[in-house]
Amino acid sequence: MDKLMEILEEARPDIDFKTADTLIDDEILDSFDIISIVSEINEEFGIKINVNDLLPENFNSASAIMELITKLQNE
Repeated sequence: MDKLMEILEEARPDIDFKTADTLIDDEILDSFDIISIVSEINEEFGIKINVNDLLPENFNSASAIMELITKLQNE
């Protein structure tokens, strides 16, 4: 989770990712942010987040993103 928080905070240092849980629903992250974050996550965690995974519920919070990473690592 620490590495994920580092990626998120580097992409958008103005957001408190520890408490935010509506990153997509409230349009806090835009499509450019998501593309940048997904690229970093894929590289750092050795996974491939595909288009079918780009759902709001997978990116509304840091914990939701971590759940997606864990799921993809276990596949």
